[in-house]
Amino acid sequence: MTLLYRRCAGMDVHKKSLSVCVRIRTARDQCQTETAVFRTFTHDLEQMAEWLKQRQVRHVAMESTGVYWKPIWNVLESSKWKFSLVLVNPQQVRALPGKKTDREDSERIARYLQEGLLRSSFVPPQPTRDLRELTRRRTHLEGDRNRVINRIGRLLETANVKLGSVLSNIVGKSGRAILDAIASGETKPENLADHIVGRVKCTREEFVLALEGRYTDHFRWLLRQLLQELTTLDRRVMEVDLRIGRLAAEHTNLIARLCTLPGVDLITAYTLIAEIGTDMSRFPDAKHLASWAGLCPGNSESAGKRFSGRTRKGDRYLRRMLVQNAWAVAHMNDCALTALFLRVAARAGMKKAAMAVAHRILILAYYIIRDGSRYQEQGGDIYDRRDPERTAKRLTRRLQRIGFEVTLKPHSRPIHPESLPGQACERCNHWGIPCIHARPRIGNALKRPSD
Repeated sequence: MTLLYRRCAGMDVHKKSLSVCVRIRTARDQCQTETAVFRTFTHDLEQMAEWLKQRQVRHVAMESTGVYWKPIWNVLESSKWKFSLVLVNPQQVRALPGKKTDREDSERIARYLQEGLLRSSFVPPQPTRDLRELTRRRTHLEGDRNRVINRIGRLLETANVKLGSVLSNIVGKSGRAILDAIASGETKPENLADHIVGRVKCTREEFVLALEGRYTDHFRWLLRQLLQELTTLDRRVMEVDLRIGRLAAEHTNLIARLCTLPGVDLITAYTLIAEIGTDMSRFPDAKHLASWAGLCPGNSESAGKRFSGRTRKGDRYLRRMLVQNAWAVAHMNDCALTALFLRVAARAGMKKAAMAVAHRILILAYYIIRDGSRYQEQGGDIYDRRDPERTAKRLTRRLQRIGFEVTLKPHSRPIHPESLPGQACERCNHWGIPCIHARPRIGNALKRPSD
């Protein structure tokens, strides 16, 4: 087998120790190996980098083991020796049972690297990694905040307070004002109902009935504790948002173009940039990006039989954010992605439809980032315009199922190509309508901004 590198190294990473194997090809096309074990303190890692430099090794591969690979990556990435680093998915270098030690693992990784059998995982540059840590921190804070809100709702139920039955958001303006009044000692439902802010769906009488609870000192003490936790988390989320805004200030134009996508807001745009970066050359095409993110069906087939199509894990932060946006798109009006959601949901269910829309949003974001373009809405009737005959047949079958006899008749006055400037579509001429097929395809649904 042709060896790709003359000198390379493989690393087996652990929390407290690091096993390194260097492979050097000799003049007779034989390989010599040299192994060493280092501790994972910064001083020891710098000695390891110097040890590799003395052996003139530039190409280094390591296994992605939790977060323990990051200290090693930080030291080697900042070295003046300019190492070429490869982060490997553990599934690619999994050892056979009965043949696994730290030394053998490092030798196997080095051999695979030298033979060109390893694929590098995506590791963005340091500024993008900093933004990624902030967006993920915000996700964790939002999770903590939601848990506190759920605890407040359960605590209210234990005191016969049915605030969640009359307000969709118990910590909104009205809900927070009522909760603060309860925590301050107010118990009369009529007085609590006076804290309603703005317009609400329920009547004042319903609020009075919902706020007639069993208030005790113990209940108010617990409520004050939870409200203090919620206030602290709100402040932390705001601080993280300000920090994210400062780090992402250089991508203002890109964020504005990403926000043209249906359902994509600032937080989603920040997450997209933090998780996939701004250099799309790292992904061969949009399909590879969707596969990396875990937003495409699995491929499992044997003997002509199709097995489970479950998606892989992928980037859970990116996938969760895009699926949440897909559910928001499902409630939009006159939107092409909403039409896609309904189209897939009719035959495969709503969960798979949400995954399909999340996949489409990521594909469109890929072209927006790569080509410097922006999204152009095609309308909720995109599939009707794309294939009118199919829509007519579908609606005919639906009318027949409910007992109607349907006869389709083409338009009596067909429009000829010469009657409309630039129209040469035989299908639209047959239906007697102006051409409805002059539309951008999915790859062209992204329009470049005018100079």
